[in-house]
Amino acid sequence: MTGSGETERMRLAAPIVGDAEIEAITRVMKSGNMAQGPETAGFETEFATWCGAPHAVAVSSGTTALHTALLAHGIGPGDSVLTTPFTFIATANAILMAGARPLFADINPADFNLDPAKAEQAIEPDTKAIIAVHLYGQAADLGALRSLASDRGLILIEDACQSHGARFEGDMVGLTGTACYSFYPTKNMTTGEGGIMTTDDEEADARARMIRSHGSRIRYHHEILGYNYRMTDLAAAIGRVQLTRVDEFNDRRRRNAERLTEALKGIPGLETPRELAGRRHVYHQYAVRIKPDFPLDRETFQKELAANGIDSDIHYPVTVTRQPLYDGMGVWPELPEAQTAAAEVLSLPVQPGLTVDDMDRLAESIRRIIS
Repeated sequence: MTGSGETERMRLAAPIVGDAEIEAITRVMKSGNMAQGPETAGFETEFATWCGAPHAVAVSSGTTALHTALLAHGIGPGDSVLTTPFTFIATANAILMAGARPLFADINPADFNLDPAKAEQAIEPDTKAIIAVHLYGQAADLGALRSLASDRGLILIEDACQSHGARFEGDMVGLTGTACYSFYPTKNMTTGEGGIMTTDDEEADARARMIRSHGSRIRYHHEILGYNYRMTDLAAAIGRVQLTRVDEFNDRRRRNAERLTEALKGIPGLETPRELAGRRHVYHQYAVRIKPDFPLDRETFQKELAANGIDSDIHYPVTVTRQPLYDGMGVWPELPEAQTAAAEVLSLPVQPGLTVDDMDRLAESIRRIIS
């Protein structure tokens, strides 16, 4: 692969959609029922079955799924919610949207997820919930986090927006409790835009269905404050097709990640991601660490990759606590592992449209760039 355009650009993300998705959209458009309707109901049933959850509530995005989940569990003003500082900002923003106060604890450098021991130290008297993010496609330590939540009487909400099909000790994330997923186009499966909340709590399920539709369970009768968070049947129709392929997509991601990890062995200062024992990583992102002994700094390395037709990105260059929005909200704790990760991570392409030959070509390009 060279910068001369001889080969196709290696994209970091590329949604795979085809004739089946187009046919599904056409079917819905011809039906005349494009708002939340039978396609959305069908998608909810099929997604719940796929991940093993009793209930699924489809909404307009992963962010609105998180907001809905917090409200459905009665979280609001006067409550604090603990989460990770190393995540897309929507995780923390949903806490603010609910009127609650965010708290942060540092991450485990092995999986980039919330460190249960640090989380326990950060709990305050008004803490009502923990949002555990399954970052990059690898489950957080659900065993320890579930025990912590149970012992302290807290609600555990899983932010699985990057982890469709990830597993912890054999079980799918979102199998128990409440979890939220995103279907943004870069995710492991897409509906164009959309999200879903899964739960085993019947009361939370009922409240979520009202919240997404202006607080109404009977048309024009509004019981609580709600929002227009509905998923369209157009989005749901795409999702129903994508759901039949997400396991295949994840297998391709895992295959590509395994191949790339093997091909990058021995490069000084380049730390490849690890699948921890008892986890099944679905590689929404293949995030390497650029350590101090790597031959190039991260910015230069990115520029060289781009010149060679290879996309890359930093997820995420700024922790939530250092975002301008959060500056001045409070005195945030020192979070050294999160800050180090933000300075070192770089995402490389392993998306399912790529092949093992692409992974070999990617590794060869990296070795040539640093030589």
